[in-house]
Amino acid sequence: MAKERKILGEFKAFITRGNVMDLAVGIIIGTAFTAIVGSLVKDVLMPIIGLIMGGVSFVDLKIVIAAATEQTAEVAINYGMFIQKIIDFLVIALVVFLIVKGINTMRDKLDAKKKAEEPKKPATPAPAPVVPADVVLLTEIRDLLKKQKA
Repeated sequence: MAKERKILGEFKAFITRGNVMDLAVGIIIGTAFTAIVGSLVKDVLMPIIGLIMGGVSFVDLKIVIAAATEQTAEVAINYGMFIQKIIDFLVIALVVFLIVKGINTMRDKLDAKKKAEEPKKPATPAPAPVVPADVVLLTEIRDLLKKQKA
């Protein structure tokens, strides 16, 4: 009984972590987004593309390998469905790209605004470079030799 409670407690801690909840929300939103983009492709873009191509529906394009009989179903390569899925992917990728691009643009503008609003710190002079001891010694020797010659 104690072991079951421990496992239940661990599961509760796991499921209520922020990243698990974020993932769940992302999946839900992603599913809804996929339905919207799927409808955009199927109900808006594909009729236009089909009209341009002379009334062809990609979904109906196929190569029949074996015709249907009373005992067996039709065996066909549905290459039109494959084309449809490629178009779906390309539209989804384009929309995701535009969303990410918009978010990055907004983030860049926000970062620039924050940077402009930061109080300017007075420039502090760079510290003088540390001269190695051997260079200091050689400089002193040079100066002494100049003094002796003069």
